[in-house]
Amino acid sequence: MGLISEVLLLPFAPVRGSAWAIRQVLHEAERIYYDPATIRAELARLEERLEAGEITEEEFDREEDELLDRLEIASRSGAGTGNGTAR
Repeated sequence: MGLISEVLLLPFAPVRGSAWAIRQVLHEAERIYYDPATIRAELARLEERLEAGEITEEEFDREEDELLDRLEIASRSGAGTGNGTAR
């Protein structure tokens, strides 16, 4: 951008900076959400909850389907890093 446009757009700098920060946070959240290691850890926790009697078989099936859908999307798009970002 030229100097004049930079000066004219200066009042909007905080908005542009905020938008950039929001995009970065969203990108990181999606990376973690679709990380195969995170999804596998969630599947393991889900199975533990079923075995402990904390959830019903129907709840398990529904949540498992959602997690498997996420895993499929992650494998198709190459999303996530698989570096064990799961907690």
